[in-house]
This record gives sequence, C-alpha cells and structure tokens, in this order.
Amino acid sequence: MKIFPLQILLLSLLAAFPPLSTDMYLAAIPLLVQQWQQPLVIVNMTLVCFFITYCACLLVYGPLSDKYGRRPPLLFGIALYTLACLLCASSGNVEMLIVSRILQGAGAAAASSIVFAICKDVFTGAQRQRVFVQIGVIVAAAPVIAPVIGAWIMEILTWQWVFLLQAGMASVAFVGVLKMDESLQQKKEEGVWRAFGSYGRLLLNIKYMLLVVTLSIFGMPVFAFIAGSSDLYITRLGYNERQFGYFFALNALAFVFAPLTFSRLARRYAPSHLIPFAFVGMICSALLFLWTAIPMPWRLTVPMFMVTFCFSFCRPGGSNLILEQVDRDAGAASSLMVFAYFLTGSMAMWLFSLEWNDKLQALSIMTCAPVLLALILWGIWYWLDAGKTGGVTVAE
Repeated sequence: MKIFPLQILLLSLLAAFPPLSTDMYLAAIPLLVQQWQQPLVIVNMTLVCFFITYCACLLVYGPLSDKYGRRPPLLFGIALYTLACLLCASSGNVEMLIVSRILQGAGAAAASSIVFAICKDVFTGAQRQRVFVQIGVIVAAAPVIAPVIGAWIMEILTWQWVFLLQAGMASVAFVGVLKMDESLQQKKEEGVWRAFGSYGRLLLNIKYMLLVVTLSIFGMPVFAFIAGSSDLYITRLGYNERQFGYFFALNALAFVFAPLTFSRLARRYAPSHLIPFAFVGMICSALLFLWTAIPMPWRLTVPMFMVTFCFSFCRPGGSNLILEQVDRDAGAASSLMVFAYFLTGSMAMWLFSLEWNDKLQALSIMTCAPVLLALILWGIWYWLDAGKTGGVTVAE
C-alpha cells in the first residue's frame, strides 16, 4: 500500500500524545512546587497519575477498537483529552490538576494505543517496520521541541497556556480522524466482554509476553529521567526554565538519531541481532553516571543521552517484533504492549521522585538492574524463536 505523508503525520501526532502531554510542562514542576507549597513527590503525581490512568485505559480501548472499529473510540478519546486539557488549564491547586491529568491520561490512551493497531491493519511486514521508523522519528521531535516551547510559554505567558496549546493540537487530530477512513475491515462479532478475552490469549502467548516485558522494563531509566529532570537541572543545578528546556531537548535528540541509525542498520542486519547491542550500550552508559571525573552537568547529560539513544534504538524493531508474534487481536496486542511500557515507566517515575541522597547513583541503579533482567528475558525469547523457526527473525 502507498504511504501518504499526511497519513504519517496524523499517525505521528496521535502517537505523540504522551510526550506532548508531559514534556511540555516539565519546566513548570519546580514552579508549582513553590507556588502551591507542595513537595516534589506530590506535584510529580500529576505525571504518575497521568500514566497510571493512561495505562489502565489502554486495556479498554484496544478490544473496543477490535469490536467497533478504530475511529469511534479514537474520536471519543481525543474529545475527552481536549476537555481534560481545558480543565488542567483552569486548575487552581495540585488536587484539581491531578484529577484533570487523570482525565487527560484516559483520553490520550485512545490515541497512542489505536495508532499501532491502525498500522497493523494497513501495513504489513517490512513496510510496517519502515512506517514505525518514520513515525518514531517524527514523534521524537515532540520531546525535543515540547520542553523548549513550554519554557518559552512560561517565560512569555503562564503555565496554563501549555495546556491550552495541547487542546489546540488535539482539536487538529480530531479533525484528521474525522476525515480518515476506517482501517479495520473485519470487526469482531462477539460481545464486548468477550472481546476482552483476547487479553487471556495474549497472556498465554509466551513469545509475545517475553518481548513485551523485555522492552517495557528497558525503558524504565528514561521515564525516571523524565520525572526527575526538572528537579535535577533547575532545583539542584540552578539552571532556569529556558536552559532546562535546552538540556532536555539535547537529550531528546537521541530519539531522532536512534531510529534513523536503526533504519540504516536494519537494511543489512536482523533486528534480533541489533537489539542486544543496545542492552549492552545502556549498561555501559549507566556506569558513566558514577564517574566523578566528568564535571556536572555533563556527567548527567552525556550518559543520559546515550541511555536514551540505546532505548530509542530498540523501539521501531522491537515494536514490530512484538506485533509479529500475534496473528489476531491486533488492537488488544497493541494496547497491552503500550500498557506494559507505560506501567513500568510510571513505577520508575514514582521511584525516582523519592528523596534519594545521590540521584545519579539512583539513576545508574535504575538503569543497570532492569537492563540486566531484560537481557535474560531477551535470551529466553531468542532461544524460543530459534528453536521454533530453526533460526531467528530476519530483516525483510
């Protein structure tokens, strides 16, 4: 099937809902800590609760999209997200902002879960992997641009305008989905509750679950950094909001370069051969957090860039490998994949928000421990895949 640029842009905007919903207002967190006289761990609940609700709702939208098609639940989710953005902008205390962010997470889940199912419906094989790379590169611009835009908005206007801008972008996505054709050609005839039984089948799919868990825990250090970055750069290192935006954008450039690098290498090597190098690279990068010979802020910035690069390097091929493990229930499989990814991320956010004496040491531990476990699980999957096929998954 021919790939249209506007189609890729719409899918990318939908997939970018989570980073746009978080990175754009990260610079406001230290300000809200002072303005509302709340500890960081409480204000960071606006991040954690967003992702917890987001994760829970992912499991709802997937089967509903298999039953009723992709467009109806997607339109509902975007409408809810837009309303929640307006409520966030009108929040006068941390409690109201947390509740509004919960609603925002419930709406954002529709966009990022169903977008992968649409890709599964429309594209196949190597073409889908190329689409994942294209979407990944475009979505990577969100964490690069979002914190800088958020910092500029705060400097010129107020933090509330960040959420008004998010509402505007969601409105554009709503119009795009209205004009989009339904991608699901064969809807499920079974009842709604039976549609949720697809999760049972997926949980029994050992190869699918191994890859889901492996690539989910691999992202924990990136989420930990997202939760603690503004505290590290603004509160502890003394940079202002605009400078923080530049540091965060520098780190987020890894999200752009990594998929491009993977795309070039995947022309010659199978994804199953490339991904283990990212695991080893992330462990080596984490050890640099502890090397005191590197001056601050580079002892934080450089290793974190490398960690983010390794993580993002795995995403396109990893997501495609995960969906290649299923022949049916694409909506549920996509939802469960993203659910596990953000659930482990939420846990990492909460854990890193606690009062650590040495944040860099904590970040190093939160990188090495999950990645070592991921390496073990990857080895089990690789063995099972080789045993079933007589080889391993190769690039198409």
